[in-house]
Amino acid sequence: MKAGNLKKGAQIVAPEGKLGVLIAGMGGAVSTTFIAGVELVRRGLAEPVGSLTQLGTIRLGKRYERRSPLIKDFVPLASLDDLVFGGWDIYEANCLEAALFARVLRRDHIESIRGFLSEITPMEAVFDRRFVKNLDGSHVKNAPGLRAKLDALKADISDFKTRNGLDRCIMVWCGSTEIHLKPGPIHQSIDSLRKALDENDPAIAPSMLYALAALESGVPFINGAPNLTIDFPAMTRLADSLGVPITGKDFKTGQTLMKTILAPGLKSRMLGLEGWYSTNILGNRDGLVLDDAESFKTKEESKLSVLEYLLQPQLYPVLYKNYYHKVTINYYPPRGDNKEGWDSIDIFGWLGYPMQIKVNFLCRDSILAAPLILDLVLFMDLAQRAGMSGIQEWLSFYFKSPMVKEGLYPEHDLSIQSMKLKNTLRYLMDEEQITHFGLDYYMSEEGQPQQD
Repeated sequence: MKAGNLKKGAQIVAPEGKLGVLIAGMGGAVSTTFIAGVELVRRGLAEPVGSLTQLGTIRLGKRYERRSPLIKDFVPLASLDDLVFGGWDIYEANCLEAALFARVLRRDHIESIRGFLSEITPMEAVFDRRFVKNLDGSHVKNAPGLRAKLDALKADISDFKTRNGLDRCIMVWCGSTEIHLKPGPIHQSIDSLRKALDENDPAIAPSMLYALAALESGVPFINGAPNLTIDFPAMTRLADSLGVPITGKDFKTGQTLMKTILAPGLKSRMLGLEGWYSTNILGNRDGLVLDDAESFKTKEESKLSVLEYLLQPQLYPVLYKNYYHKVTINYYPPRGDNKEGWDSIDIFGWLGYPMQIKVNFLCRDSILAAPLILDLVLFMDLAQRAGMSGIQEWLSFYFKSPMVKEGLYPEHDLSIQSMKLKNTLRYLMDEEQITHFGLDYYMSEEGQPQQD
């Protein structure tokens, strides 16, 4: 069922049985931090800070009713105890070895779940160095041709479900940023995409094979990178036709998160923008990949588009028509996963007088990303059980470049994205939408303003 055909108060299948979480790029810092974090939370050794599904509440009804249950008590989400992890990586290190190499989590955290992590080993990955030039791994599939690689991934999914006694799965792309690709003729229809697959067309990236394997296996797909992957007509139509949810792209973690908080505030106060300079330094594998110009181009487009949609210069030319926006990312190995995002923002106010804002976000990329993955896995499983398919725009809250239906522009304002997400949950559970209108509190029962 497409999201547009969804009925209010939809019948949602109960989350019974085990839920598999298949991760492409399982040995990276983000993935191992997510997997280890879920296990630490399950054992009561840490708190799921940053996770809306675990700690967030949702207001229901009128303010005087004071109904604000936890989201996990309001909608039927899968239990953390039911999550089973697996996936692929171009390096054969198990999750224990990968987590130690990533150096994100404290040693005592890792040691407390050593046995659990050591038992999670990656399957051989589909990899093509033409798309990620600064990495090279040997733990890759030798299947000849794209069709054979796709079939091998589908076999992996089937084997993983059987081996672990799973009822359903979710797939997440946590792999590296691929080189910049634009949709071409092969990406316009399902038939053209499948024909290109059989012809080993060079415009089909490895991430697209993972997405195809997921969709053709009935598995919802989450794109955590700015890659093209699923954001083109053939893939969105395939998801709709197969009844499978998809969402993406590019997890919204550090610097862009700040932009989606700050820029709406500037616009709401009608403050102008002369320029926004953003630079980043990081030293993890992501930084190494982005040290290649073609991979950086993919990330740059994702990060640059945010302000254009948020500020709407076509509607506010006096304030935003000619602002200058610059983004740089610098690979600096000593910093590891502890990224520094520095913003210098030149604004102007009444009568055009200039002012400045400086933001220096000393963040931890994987610590910010891990709870997003957890939320997305649980919400996408909910969407599947509610009969929703295709693009899940209500999950824009989690992405730098949210996917939307063709002809629409994406909503980047974090507060609006949050409202969209929660109103979708209210709709699914047959609760009143919250508009924050508020004037009704001050009206009589006949709908007229109250009289003193």
